[in-house]
Amino acid sequence: MRGVLVEYGPGGFSAAHTHPSSAFIYATVLEGSITSKVNDGPETVYNAGENFSEVPGDHHGVSANASKTKPAKLLAVFVVDTDETQLVTPDTK
Repeated sequence: MRGVLVEYGPGGFSAAHTHPSSAFIYATVLEGSITSKVNDGPETVYNAGENFSEVPGDHHGVSANASKTKPAKLLAVFVVDTDETQLVTPDTK
């Protein structure tokens, strides 16, 4: 199990990505609001105190700060095989 603190400045985002095929992820928004899109689901805004999850094989197409003026933070807890060293693989497209 690994915890990762993700901090986005105003307007910040991560490139589209996947996680290891063994990874179950539970994310909680700690501050601000996060826009997220997993697989073919809708873009959803999660506010501080709300959470979402990802299962092995999910594609994270959007992960971004929903605000252009305020920072945002989320805590992502990974349940992942212990030999996995790279937790994020950016899309190559």
